[in-house]
Amino acid sequence: MSRRAILWAIALLAAIAAALLLSATSATRTPTYLSFTEEIMAAPITVLVPAEHGEAAARVVFDVFREVDARMSEWKETSPLSAVNRAAGRKPVAVPADLRALISRAKAVGDLTGGAFDITWAALWGIWDFTAEQPRPPGDDEIAAGVAHIDYRRVQIDDQAGTVYLPDEKMVLGLGGIAKGHALDLSAKALRERGVTSFLISAGGQTMLGGLRDGRSWRVGVRDPRGARDDYFAHLELSDTSTSTSGDYERYFFIDGVRYHHILDPRTGRPAAPADTLRSATVVSADATLADALSTALMILGRERALALAEQTEGVEAVLVDAAGKVHTSSGLTGKLEERHPPAQ
Repeated sequence: MSRRAILWAIALLAAIAAALLLSATSATRTPTYLSFTEEIMAAPITVLVPAEHGEAAARVVFDVFREVDARMSEWKETSPLSAVNRAAGRKPVAVPADLRALISRAKAVGDLTGGAFDITWAALWGIWDFTAEQPRPPGDDEIAAGVAHIDYRRVQIDDQAGTVYLPDEKMVLGLGGIAKGHALDLSAKALRERGVTSFLISAGGQTMLGGLRDGRSWRVGVRDPRGARDDYFAHLELSDTSTSTSGDYERYFFIDGVRYHHILDPRTGRPAAPADTLRSATVVSADATLADALSTALMILGRERALALAEQTEGVEAVLVDAAGKVHTSSGLTGKLEERHPPAQ
């Protein structure tokens, strides 16, 4: 064989090897992800899934959120929860088993947090208006009138009869602090049952993270409470877990230099203002229902008691930003929070 023929043969073999390598690389290339968003439960619900699962997987999540909203929204007149509220002080109401179970779960979180989380907080509806053109703090008498009808321990659940009863005609149940987390748990379960193991679901200030993306943990940002909406002062790398953040920056107004925010302490009827006030509380837990409820409760409890609760609750970690902009983490997150910059003062 001539030297030229040998060179052509070598070149041909190199081309074949390159083609095989390119083919193998394409076959093992990490999947492209697609994002889908719909407005449900008064929040944008975003689903990020591998392209191979596509819109069908997102629809599974959206259907779960719509079903939870239909059953558990205090704002929908046709929901079983609204039926319970309308019958307060008059009679027990038959409701679906999943709604009874979530109310029971909420009562247990009430016990865990010493009443900082209380689903009868909704007796304060209308007393505080954070969307008014000229918002104002209500009077002491108005607040006291609402607080008099707040006590989750009085909610009566009869699983044998399948009913829920509010013994006080002015009691009102509101599941806004726990229902999204419940929907996230159900959505993750539904996706995994369909073979979708890598996903991210975002619902307002909450996320549910499934598996890995491109072989790595998901990166979740922690918002700077005094920064712009898209300013994340730090991030965590997580998988197969959820996060929930509550903060004093979503709905608020200032009067005489005082910030009045929408996270109300159900025990006082006023915006949470413990001695060690927090600007934000982020809870990390594989249990999205618990994370949802606890992020609100930790804001109300304040730094010291919030950290103590996170430490003593199995499977729960927390990132807190206090009134001075200082960051505190529970022991399980030591060294795992990667800060981009200190929170703004």
